[in-house]
Amino acid sequence: MGFSTSAPVASTREPLHVCVVGSGPAGFYTAEKMLKGHEGAQVDIIDRLPTPFGLVRSGVAPDHPETKIVVNQFSRVAANAHCSFFGNVTLGSDVSLSELRKTYDIVVLAYGAESDRSFGIPGEDLRGIHSAREFVWWYNGHPDMCNLAPDLKNTDSAVVLGQGNVALDVARILLRCTTELASTDIAGYALDALRSSTIRKVFLVGRRGPVQAACTAKELREILGIFLLQSLKNVHVCIKEADLVTSPADKEEMRNSRIKRRVYELLSKAATVHQEKSNDDRKELHFVFFRKPTRFLPSEDGTTVGAVELEKTHLKDDGVTGKQVAVGTCEFEDLKCGLVLKSIGYKSLPIEGLPFDKYRGVVPNLRGRILSNESETATVEPGLYVVGWLKRGPTGIVATNLHCAEETVASILEDEKKGVLVASSDSKRQGRRGLLEILEQKNTRYVPFHDWEKIDSKEKTAGQLKNKPREKITAWDELLKIAKEG
Repeated sequence: MGFSTSAPVASTREPLHVCVVGSGPAGFYTAEKMLKGHEGAQVDIIDRLPTPFGLVRSGVAPDHPETKIVVNQFSRVAANAHCSFFGNVTLGSDVSLSELRKTYDIVVLAYGAESDRSFGIPGEDLRGIHSAREFVWWYNGHPDMCNLAPDLKNTDSAVVLGQGNVALDVARILLRCTTELASTDIAGYALDALRSSTIRKVFLVGRRGPVQAACTAKELREILGIFLLQSLKNVHVCIKEADLVTSPADKEEMRNSRIKRRVYELLSKAATVHQEKSNDDRKELHFVFFRKPTRFLPSEDGTTVGAVELEKTHLKDDGVTGKQVAVGTCEFEDLKCGLVLKSIGYKSLPIEGLPFDKYRGVVPNLRGRILSNESETATVEPGLYVVGWLKRGPTGIVATNLHCAEETVASILEDEKKGVLVASSDSKRQGRRGLLEILEQKNTRYVPFHDWEKIDSKEKTAGQLKNKPREKITAWDELLKIAKEG
């Protein structure tokens, strides 16, 4: 594929060659802050996908278009003469971390979390059990999940394990009126599958109580349809009043957290509003508290999930931090379903040559500076930095990455000012030119930003015909073909 770089703006400083690995919000915010903070910065963003923007494209729910507006800002960053995008470049196979460190003055890892935590309980490999990440990638048209094909037609019940924002997203997509989804950028095959879905009940299961629910008030308010956002009027919300009884410890948690208090208030109001169940044909959203999965049970065919065995729990002080934890009561019940979505957290993956805290799923760091290990005697890895979920874990919203990037970039600029980034050898690092040589040697067909714009244009044109913002292209080969040929 062709590639061209504009002539750099005149600068009184030596070029500072920066490579950002990952083109999601954390990566683009880092690039933006580097370009503003250092007039000699030459920033290259690499991503294993041919499409930029990470979770803004493949994670944000299709019915949240306002959250995706940030891509306009990121596109302006990519248009900067001192910034280049290299899509379809995989760290570890197309280029190693060692090669990047030899080629660039600064390497910032922003590749996020592309795996999942697991329960490690019996039956987890049954068909019909997926991670919420896989399901989200599927309905958002991620090329790795376009063939997931979750079975939505042979059951009327789905269980979502977890009660965070992602859990609310997948529950909302499963229950939402497809007429409303039809005008979003949801993948075409996902819309077709949801149109023929037989799922009428979704159970959101949490280990602890409503005070400890991990979602935010904004997301909860939307799905409950209590105030301004009443998009799920066709859904009956079911919450047991007994689950809303609070302990002194719960009340203390709410006193110390406005978010917890608002979430609890919303759930309490929903329980009151939806108390009188009508006999209409509405779908059902059940909030199930104080339950933890102990095993997945097969259906009659022996290979597909048919139920989740749940153990009742109660809350107990952990005795160390004062945090309330869920403890099993040895009372069990089965919740029948034909689809299970595990929403218990994304997980980052290590790469060769990178210090990694396997327990926390993050790279050990000090304000974004990568450390050699997790011990107190760890040393800083010169020129190597981290940002986003890989830095702090899979938490926060898109905007959280802005503050995260600001902290990492502040560390970079501080180190550059102190002179700790100077190479030990006399030879200057090649930066972009060196990366192009590596990719050429390995015959890697990378996708520059102007070729992504061909994909973008084609998707938007196809979307106009269906009254959608875009019709996503979801297959790897088609994405690369369009990028190459237009």
